[in-house]
Amino acid sequence: MIRMTDIHRFYPVRHGKVEILKGIDLTVQKGEKVGIIGGNGAGKSTLIRLISGIELPDAGTVERDMRISWPLAFAGAFQGSLTGLDNVRFICRIYNVEIDSVLDFVDDFAQLGRYLREPIKVYSSGMRARLAFALSMMIEFDCYLIDEIVAVGDSRFQERCHEELFVKRADRAMIIVSHDPFYLRNHCDIGKVLVAGRLHHFPDIDSALDYHQHSLAGAVAAE
Repeated sequence: MIRMTDIHRFYPVRHGKVEILKGIDLTVQKGEKVGIIGGNGAGKSTLIRLISGIELPDAGTVERDMRISWPLAFAGAFQGSLTGLDNVRFICRIYNVEIDSVLDFVDDFAQLGRYLREPIKVYSSGMRARLAFALSMMIEFDCYLIDEIVAVGDSRFQERCHEELFVKRADRAMIIVSHDPFYLRNHCDIGKVLVAGRLHHFPDIDSALDYHQHSLAGAVAAE
């Protein structure tokens, strides 16, 4: 289970601090598929980073008794001066995984060819994302974090991503951030809407999408 209690997060701006998240409570059970919806700048990516542990809250607690992925296709933790292969080795050591057992998978899945043995700093953003996604599939997690639609590489690569994540790991918990209603309806059972730093909870994804549309309409009418 993941439990966030009374989470607050501030970011510094030129004239002080802005509170991005205001007393967030969130619980995710094993196997649940949770969609998080919100407008641009609502704090969705911040919330995902807090769940993963990439960032820490300014107040509140995050409890985790599930093995949680980093945000899929997130390449921010790579060491640019090391090769892709050296980064794979490093992550394997962190997660206590034998590199020989996963190297062929990563090589085949990421489709980097000789670039796997080149420094990360020469990679394009798409190459970094493909390697990051392959590494996410290399480690078995109980909960996968998906910040926006995973759409890197060509259609064949995207099909493989879908197969690995949503078919082979259909029993895992997932927390998905997306603006795409079709994608959310396909993959989520429970909906949450982030508005003005506060998280609103709904028993299903359709109710959350309806609330989000009404909140957007209300914001436009108020302008």
